[in-house]
Amino acid sequence: MGSLSIWHLLILLLVVLLIFGTKKLRNIGADLGGAVKGFKDGMKSDDDVKKPAGEIAASASTIEGEVRDKQKS
Repeated sequence: MGSLSIWHLLILLLVVLLIFGTKKLRNIGADLGGAVKGFKDGMKSDDDVKKPAGEIAASASTIEGEVRDKQKS
């Protein structure tokens, strides 16, 4: 078996369209897109969702700490 040519792919697409129909394929695509969007939203933390985009970038590069003087011995 060699590699698939463009004709093989077109025939395969035609068979899939005949079996499932365009409406069913459109629904599957919409469901898949919604699932990917839901996954992306789920991966964001609660803090990222509540803050505007400018604050997220600023807080990511800020290091907070306390400066202490060295005591001489």
